Amino acid sequence: MRKYSFGKWSCFSIIIVFFCTALPAQNIVEYFGKEKINDVQEGKVAFTFKKGLVLSTGRSSLNSVSFPTDVVFKNFLMTHKTVSEGEVAYIDPSGNAQKWTSVQVNDKSTFETPALRGGYMYLTYRSDDEKVVLFEASGHTKALINGFPHEGDHYDFGYSLIPIKLKRGTNVFVLKGGRFPRIRARLITPRAPIIFTKRDMTLPDLLIEESIAYKGAVRIINATENWIRNYKIRAYHDGKDMVSKAMTLPPMSVRKVPFDIPVVWKDSKLGKSQLGLELQNSRDIVMDSQEIDIDIKSKYGKHKRTFISKIDGSVQYFSVAPSSVKDLKNGALFLSVHGASVEAVNQANAYKQKDWGHIVAPTNRRPFGFAWEDWGRLDALEVLAEGKRIYDPDPTTIYLTGHSMGGHGTWYLGATYPDKFAAIAPCAGYPDLLGYRDSFVKRALKASPEQLKNWGITEEALKKMAEKPQLTDMDHMIKRAGNPSRTLKLRRNYLQQGVYILHGEKDNVVPTFIAREMREELGKFHNDFTYYEYPGGTHWYGDHSMDWPPIFDLFKQRTIKHDSLIDKMEFYTASPGVSAQSRFVTIYQQQKPFEISAVNFSKEEGLTITTENVQAMAITVDQIAKENDTLVLDGGSFAIPQKGEIFFDKSNGSWQFSEKPSLKKKGPHRNGGFKDAFTNNVVFVYATQGDKTENRWYYNKALSDAEAFYYRANGSVELVPDKDFNPKEYSDQNVVVYGNNNNNAAWKKLLKNAPVQVGDGKVMLGGREVRGEQWGLYFIVPRPDSDTASVGVVTATGKEGMKAIYPNHYLLNGTTFPDLLLFNNGTMQYGTDAVKCAGFFGNDWSFKNGDFQWQ
Repeated sequence: MRKYSFGKWSCFSIIIVFFCTALPAQNIVEYFGKEKINDVQEGKVAFTFKKGLVLSTGRSSLNSVSFPTDVVFKNFLMTHKTVSEGEVAYIDPSGNAQKWTSVQVNDKSTFETPALRGGYMYLTYRSDDEKVVLFEASGHTKALINGFPHEGDHYDFGYSLIPIKLKRGTNVFVLKGGRFPRIRARLITPRAPIIFTKRDMTLPDLLIEESIAYKGAVRIINATENWIRNYKIRAYHDGKDMVSKAMTLPPMSVRKVPFDIPVVWKDSKLGKSQLGLELQNSRDIVMDSQEIDIDIKSKYGKHKRTFISKIDGSVQYFSVAPSSVKDLKNGALFLSVHGASVEAVNQANAYKQKDWGHIVAPTNRRPFGFAWEDWGRLDALEVLAEGKRIYDPDPTTIYLTGHSMGGHGTWYLGATYPDKFAAIAPCAGYPDLLGYRDSFVKRALKASPEQLKNWGITEEALKKMAEKPQLTDMDHMIKRAGNPSRTLKLRRNYLQQGVYILHGEKDNVVPTFIAREMREELGKFHNDFTYYEYPGGTHWYGDHSMDWPPIFDLFKQRTIKHDSLIDKMEFYTASPGVSAQSRFVTIYQQQKPFEISAVNFSKEEGLTITTENVQAMAITVDQIAKENDTLVLDGGSFAIPQKGEIFFDKSNGSWQFSEKPSLKKKGPHRNGGFKDAFTNNVVFVYATQGDKTENRWYYNKALSDAEAFYYRANGSVELVPDKDFNPKEYSDQNVVVYGNNNNNAAWKKLLKNAPVQVGDGKVMLGGREVRGEQWGLYFIVPRPDSDTASVGVVTATGKEGMKAIYPNHYLLNGTTFPDLLLFNNGTMQYGTDAVKCAGFFGNDWSFKNGDFQWQ
């Protein structure tokens, strides 16, 4: 039996597991505003799994790195493998044989054992014939069903419903455990082939003072082997109705689709009301109907609003605590970001309404979401824009605050967009996600033997915690893609804002020493911040844990200064695609991609700018230049006009006046890395031109990614077969291509001239050839028929490479993916040691001028 490695990051993962299971205060994030769904309305429970096998790994399922090892799933992928009790699954790094052991459900029909935290569950069901059922499971992060991956129900909400066709004989379900020590699994016979499910609807509150049509979203289950096209949703309420075209649904899938809700009567009674939904086919035959509870409220009280996201066309909601002054004009706007597991509704409800401004609370796409990074960051920006559109605030009185994970979001968003907020107030927050995770190590190393015993941390585990991972050049290249999230590298951006830090004196969820460290750090350079430790305060000590009057007192005394009043300014960014502009300075391109770029401006002794890691930039001089002014840029003098935007380029080693950079090149509109493909109303196009195994795999891979984006991001992504893809029908939208040049017909339409070419058994990277069927690739390039859209590619050179691309950690926050990664299926066993090439294309999107690491 081979001894498997869990990679250089495994000790880090163990740390997270120990602390999440041990600290009593952590249960604040288990459920806060969410009740698990237990009732089945989609049909009848045909089978409840009551016996199974469990495998303990001692590993976390948080997947905090881009290529976490997974030797267990590797052995089940695309196979009919079965196991039995007592069978050895693998030999761990300490030389111990890890075996499958039996387990049974408790009186709640739930498997519950500590081994499920980050472990695995093996279930089987023997079917006498082929039939379609819904697989409903909760508490797991991923499922392999007869060798093919599907998304899990990480947060144990009971949302997961996966249509599957059982094969005759033994069907194998392998589930990966997550943060909870429990898993429930059932098979449901659907009441009809095509139905609504009321689980996880997104609904607004209907507001009697507003004559607007509303957007809602409901999931449709397609438990057939056919496409659903040209279906409609009719919504009716209080004598009015609206009909919406339903999005297409692939075979054997579930999709959350938008629908329109009619305007509410002005004299409607406040409170609960009934909204009717009908699902109609192309011949107007009603396939299903549901009655839904919806709230009618006043816009002057706390309420929910919805909007269509530009990320994927899905319906998202945000919550509002409007000003206590009716129809306040030119007031302030407070963006408040919530903590882990907290619903945006509860975030807004924790505040008293303010007489001088409106509070808007985005969702982060989910109560856990993305820690306000990646798609959580974009959600915050979309809600900020919606808040500005609806309430038309004074543009100089925009503020940012949040609690716990939202405290992190405050530090992060404030550092990333320093000119958007007059002041920020992180409450019980941590500045950097990786730094927060490292805080668990600090606590363990300082803990008493009794504490370590209570936490279940052995002496051997403590030694592993103390070890520093030995990072290779490849590791550093991959980690570089995460620099936009390294908040402390951007800390001097806080100079553009006032800061109020609020933290409980005895917080053991986000340890108080993290706030003290930030106080010390700000004290080195910042002269406008306030620090307060609430005496005796834990992580949450009541609504005043964030609705703290001194915070709003500080806010009221701060405004965003007019550009003409700025004498000095520093601006830092790790990617123009994330944050390119602060006030009158825009960074278009970097010399070294995803390293920190800096612009330091001063007009104390004439206009002076110094830069670091900037290739192309622009300056809007209207408010900073005088007649016959001269700009000194990195020591060179330039006569500049009084008005307009001027551009500079450093291509030849020194700054020169230039034209605005071409949209065909990298810039704020399109800069990579790979995760950036999953935005801009993205559509997934999967291969159908390969053999039966390839076609099934790429369809399932695209479907699995769509399931993941739904669950993790409340998303709704359209799947399109390559043969049906018409670029004109999806103009200026991002496209993710699943497959290679030989099996995906869309390749020639979108990637014919790409710097990377992938076919069966071969990869060409800028003229360099790599052969073999074991290679998988992720990369992003510009869409050739668009100035703004990108093409992401999930591809492989053969069946072994297809196994390598099975994970979708690129849809998790905290993971880092450059423009391109080439790797083999050894990543599931050896992590980044199996990555052959990673890096960034040049500013011209070429491989030749890029920055790549080979190993």
